[in-house]
Amino acid sequence: MLVSARHLATARRVIGQEAEALSALADALDDSLPRAVDLILSASGRVIVSGMGKSGHIARKIAATLASTGTPAHFVHPAEASHGDLGMMTRGDVVLVLSNSGETPELADLLAHTRRFRIPLIGVASRAESTLLTQSDVAILLPEVTEACGSGIVPTTSTTMMLALGDAIAVALMESRDFTPANFRDFHPGGRLGARLSTVGQLMHGGEATPLVRRDTPMTETLLAISQKGFGVVGVTDPDGALAGVVTDGDLRRHMDGLLERTAGEVMTTPPLTIGPGALAEEAVALMNERKVTCLFVVDPAGSRNAVGILHIHDCLRAGIA
Repeated sequence: MLVSARHLATARRVIGQEAEALSALADALDDSLPRAVDLILSASGRVIVSGMGKSGHIARKIAATLASTGTPAHFVHPAEASHGDLGMMTRGDVVLVLSNSGETPELADLLAHTRRFRIPLIGVASRAESTLLTQSDVAILLPEVTEACGSGIVPTTSTTMMLALGDAIAVALMESRDFTPANFRDFHPGGRLGARLSTVGQLMHGGEATPLVRRDTPMTETLLAISQKGFGVVGVTDPDGALAGVVTDGDLRRHMDGLLERTAGEVMTTPPLTIGPGALAEEAVALMNERKVTCLFVVDPAGSRNAVGILHIHDCLRAGIA
């Protein structure tokens, strides 16, 4: 039990130390960060992110975050750069290099390449006088903090600050580009995250699959349409094609007396519950759960109220949206 308590105390100390480092980083930020963002925004090419060792792992993550949020980016290993990968950097690119000391030997050829071909360089390090920061067009200085390992030799707080700094740059770029959830989904089509960002228009059934009848359609034909389309409902349209109402199982039960002598317009529920094709499917699921229905008719967003499709809760479930 004493050992467990010691481990818990260590974990809290490390996390507390890294939290303090992030607070120090936030306070230390100056105009170098907005200048770095502006430099990336003005670039016609990609962001090349590099670093060695633990800094390299952080650099890979930053490159992945940038690439998935609308800023073309990729990671170049500094050691591989000296053996041909320097050709991956061209004029128009911006290079972002991470190094706690700023003196990592493997970075020498990469830095020299950026200076030779005048490729803008953003450096991130903890020593203002380091080669990396003195050679950079934009130098971002990490605040002086101790590593959480206690001995000062294991990159912990320093890499945590680099990671947070990369996220800060990525989010600033997203906001500058008005990057939306729909844009984000374009780069994340797979997995649960992609599913959550699916739109109604991507999941709905449209065209001939949409169950629709006119107001004056006899209920004998309306029941046939409900059965044939397989959604358990049918939309009812006005002469101009606008969706006027919907006939559900509940409507059928409420009008059992003389049902077959009626028309769809006499049985339907109004106003119909609808959603636009551009809405997130997750929003549609929330609406269906709130109103305790299994289908939503999708209407033309231009304001005509014409039904362009239908979305069933099962479509959302199959896409991984609960």
